[in-house]
Amino acid sequence: MAAQMTNAHRRFLQVLMSNGITEGSEARKLHQHCCETDKVYYAHDKLDDFISTINSHLQPLFMQIRKGISEEDGRAHYAVVNLAETEVTKMASDYTEIELELFRKTMDLIILSENGFASSTDILNLADQLKTKKMKKKEAEQVLKVFVEDKWLSEKNGEYTLHTRCIIEMEQYILSNYQDVARKCNLCHSLAIQSQVCESCGIGMHLPCVRKYFRGQTEPRCPKCNEFWSCDTPVFFTGVNRMGSQTYHRAPLLALGAASKT
Repeated sequence: MAAQMTNAHRRFLQVLMSNGITEGSEARKLHQHCCETDKVYYAHDKLDDFISTINSHLQPLFMQIRKGISEEDGRAHYAVVNLAETEVTKMASDYTEIELELFRKTMDLIILSENGFASSTDILNLADQLKTKKMKKKEAEQVLKVFVEDKWLSEKNGEYTLHTRCIIEMEQYILSNYQDVARKCNLCHSLAIQSQVCESCGIGMHLPCVRKYFRGQTEPRCPKCNEFWSCDTPVFFTGVNRMGSQTYHRAPLLALGAASKT
C-alpha cells in the first residue's frame, strides 16, 4: 500500500511543477522546508523516499518526478515528467506550430551532431526553410530566446544544446525517434547529449561521468572493453564543452509527431 500523501508532499510537488526543473541542493532544501512547514517527519537522507511516495500517487495520472544530471557539471536535478504521449502533445499549447517546427529542426541539428551542439548560425539558416511558414531570422532569434528562458535549450557563445530539463522530460521521445544515434551513458544509464565515445567498442559516457570515473587514473581504460580511453578527461565544465561529445534528448514540450531528420 502506498504511503500517505501529506500536505508536505503536495507542497513539494507544486513548487517542483512551478519551477519546471529544480537543482538537487534546492530540492533538498525544499524537502526540509515542506516537512517543517507542515510538521511532518523530516530526515535529510530521505528525499528519495519522500519523492517515491509522491510518485506512487502520480502513477495513475501518468506523471513522475524524475532525477537527471546536468551535462555541464554533473549536479543532480529533478523535474516532473508527463508519461502520457497524449499529454506530451498537449504541451504544444505553449507554442505555435511554426515555433515547434523550429524546435524540432534545432533538436535534429543537436542530436545528429558529433558533439551535442548546434550553432546559432546553422539554426537561423533553417528559419526560411520551415514547411509550416517561413520565419524571419529576427523572429527565430526571439523564439530561441524563449526556448532558453523556458529551459528547453541552453546557450553559450552562440552554441545551443538541450537543457537538463529537456533531456529529463524528453528522454523516451528521443530514444524512440533517434534510435540510430541516441545512446545512454554506460555509467549512469541516462540519455547523454554531450559525451565521449570509446573508439574501440563505441560506448558513450557523459562528460561528468567520464571525469568521475577516470579521476586519479594515469592510464584511463574503457569500463567495457578495457582498451585505452583516447579522449582527454574533462577537468572542469563551462556552459559549452566541445570535448568530443555525442547527443541524446527528451522533452515534453513537443506535440511532436515523428521527428524530422532532414
